[in-house]
Amino acid sequence: MTDTVRTLWPELEWITDAGLREKTAKTWETALERSVLSAEDLEKIPFTLLCGPDLKVSFMAHKRCVVHIAKECGEKMNRFFGSDLPVNMDVLIAGAILADVGKLLEYELDQAGKAVQGKYGRYLRHPFSGVSLAEQCGVPPDVCHIIAAHAHEGDLVKRTTEAYVVHHADFMAFEPFRNK
Repeated sequence: MTDTVRTLWPELEWITDAGLREKTAKTWETALERSVLSAEDLEKIPFTLLCGPDLKVSFMAHKRCVVHIAKECGEKMNRFFGSDLPVNMDVLIAGAILADVGKLLEYELDQAGKAVQGKYGRYLRHPFSGVSLAEQCGVPPDVCHIIAAHAHEGDLVKRTTEAYVVHHADFMAFEPFRNK
């Protein structure tokens, strides 16, 4: 795991399965290699292009918030529901960390350094490119399912429990900004 990815994602350490942790990190490394965005850009660019130019919440602030919400939710579900509705915390955390990794291919920077949707992003939204990146890095299907199903594209499939948690965590940290 590179220092850059380790710095971006201290939450990777929450994944107890070392192999899954490495595949999750490798997916971010691959995305950063292919992207015009740098790790520093991710701390500055807005997390969505749908809320207008005044949005100041960065991509990484949103992403890390989603991971934290998902983790807390999964822990509470395991505590209260136990074996009746078990949540695989490694799958949940890896999926939350990877949910928006495809945006690194979807976004470009314009001449002023502002994040905009690029040509690639006009053809393939981030759930699709995110799954492609993850599969190239050996991420298992249950985690790829979360990437694919976290956004509206997932409304057409039967989500796993972990995918529901990430989907709702993501929208909890998005919809209030859109309705602001």
